[in-house]
Amino acid sequence: MIIERSELNQLRKKFKNENKKVVFSNGCFDIVHAGHVDYLNKAKSFGDILIVALNSDESIRRIKGSKRPIVNYSERAFVVSNLKCVDYVTYFEEDTPKEIIDELIPDILVKGADWDISKIVGRETVESNGGEVKTIEFVNQQSTSNIIKIILERYKE
Repeated sequence: MIIERSELNQLRKKFKNENKKVVFSNGCFDIVHAGHVDYLNKAKSFGDILIVALNSDESIRRIKGSKRPIVNYSERAFVVSNLKCVDYVTYFEEDTPKEIIDELIPDILVKGADWDISKIVGRETVESNGGEVKTIEFVNQQSTSNIIKIILERYKE
């Protein structure tokens, strides 16, 4: 389900009252591929509810450059929200998810294993509230950037 960021606080209270463990992850999820699906399935296995926050289109442009995203937010949110393992999708405009993590205070914060745990944004908030930070190895080193490179190489004229 796609939700507004403003709904997170209410959802968090609801899940806390129900003793449900909330898992949070974030990213661009531009051109969703098998690596993303594997990653999100593994993230969901850490708890009861998986909330994924997508970078807004403008945030991606600031981070990845003016040619990204390939797929706009509403389409990315539609695809990610329709994965069985994902319970809620929202977005953030900032360059990092720090503010949204501070609002949600998830029980588990998940990022790819390419991140050093000590440098994961939001780690302090999660750990200081009794939560955990976990990393997940990528499948076959898949990435949207690599997919774009392959497409460009194969379709050069």
